[in-house]
Amino acid sequence: MGERVQFDEVKVGDEAPVKSHVLTRTDLVKYAGASGDFNPMHHDEVLATSAGQPSVFGHGMFSMGFLGTALTDWVGAGRVVRYGVRFSRQTWPGETLVTRVVVTGVREDAGSRLVDVDCSLANAQGEQKVIGTATLAV
Repeated sequence: MGERVQFDEVKVGDEAPVKSHVLTRTDLVKYAGASGDFNPMHHDEVLATSAGQPSVFGHGMFSMGFLGTALTDWVGAGRVVRYGVRFSRQTWPGETLVTRVVVTGVREDAGSRLVDVDCSLANAQGEQKVIGTATLAV
């Protein structure tokens, strides 16, 4: 974590620092325990492949949470006013997941200093896994 972004310094087109993480099977097990989501498609290789999947795959909410961490690392905890995503592709163990957060608007509203962003999570090959938008209080 570096210094938090300052409202007077942010402008449209700016990007938050990139976060990356190699998704592991251990991440899947840890997330299942933390979230209570024990869907076997996330941990049972035999069941996942018999259902036609190439392997077990990551929880969508793990991906959303990792992308959300890029937001809070940039502006600080408790400053995400709105955050919504669309899950576009599955994540697979061994993939490197990379965040992208781009400022689309800077505004003041009822005394709040707000920054609107487009955000996404992709693998190292650029295949987007999660696509979203957020509003941040800066």
